This record gives sequence, structure tokens and C-alpha cells, in this order.
Amino acid sequence: MERKTSEDRSWEGNIKARLYERVRERGYDSLTAFAEARPTASLVELADELGPDDIAAVQVFSGLVAEAERSRRVTRLVRGQLVRELAEALPNGWPAVMDDATHFKVAVALARWGTYTPETHEQRVEQAKAALRDSPPPPGWHPLGPDDELLLTLLPDEEA
Repeated sequence: MERKTSEDRSWEGNIKARLYERVRERGYDSLTAFAEARPTASLVELADELGPDDIAAVQVFSGLVAEAERSRRVTRLVRGQLVRELAEALPNGWPAVMDDATHFKVAVALARWGTYTPETHEQRVEQAKAALRDSPPPPGWHPLGPDDELLLTLLPDEEA
């Protein structure tokens, strides 16, 4: 979730320059490298690390999408975003029992994943969501990055 305070300056000035300056200050040559070094951190956590008062999660995601499009690695970004959503919603991994509470947590994680999916991948994400609902992963499944074996079967790379 985006945080908004009276001190929020995330939409002031040159957002892109500020974002990349912060990434370089932390020793990374790209926003993707910064984010992939923290594969289970939420977008809000990434934004907070880069600048709690002047970087917003949506700006981080927008930058990640732009880089993924340039490098033709959007599918990898999409898988990585599922990792982030699952880590936040299901910190102990995929639930062993699907009661109302865990069903809700899974639904929230998958819904958030869908909101952070570029238009080009919406259909594939809907298919992956359906596959996860129809054939749930093993209890405790907790992908640690976009190259997780199960994620690669759900959303294989197809960019040229």
C-alpha cells in the first residue's frame, strides 16, 4: 500500500533521476539489480529503502517495468512480483489448510499480483492464477526469487 503523509514529496521534481541516483548510491547499476538483491521485499519496502519521503512504490514498479521492457525480461519481472506478493501475504509459505483466513490471504496476494501486472502479461497471469487455484503448490512453498522452478512452469520466459 502507498503511504501518504503531509511530508510526502514523491511526486516533486525529477522522479526518474532521483530514483536512479538513490539506486547508484547503494552500489547498483539498475533498479532491477537493486530489487533483485531483495527478492522478497515488497514494493513499499523497496521505496522506503530508496527514500521514505520522496519515492513511492508505484514509481519503483514503473521503473522496474521500463527496465524489464528494455531488456525483454517482463515475464521475469512478473514472476518476481508474485514472489514479493506471496512473501508479504504468506510469510510462512503456501498454507497447508485452506480455511477462510488462508483462502483470503491467498486471494489478496493473487489480486495484488494482478494489479502489478503489465497489460501485455495480464492473460498469462490470469492463467497462472487459475493454475495455482486448481492445483495448489505444496504446503510451505515459498518462492525466493523469479527463477523458482514452479514459477518457471507457471510463467515460462517467452521474450525474444
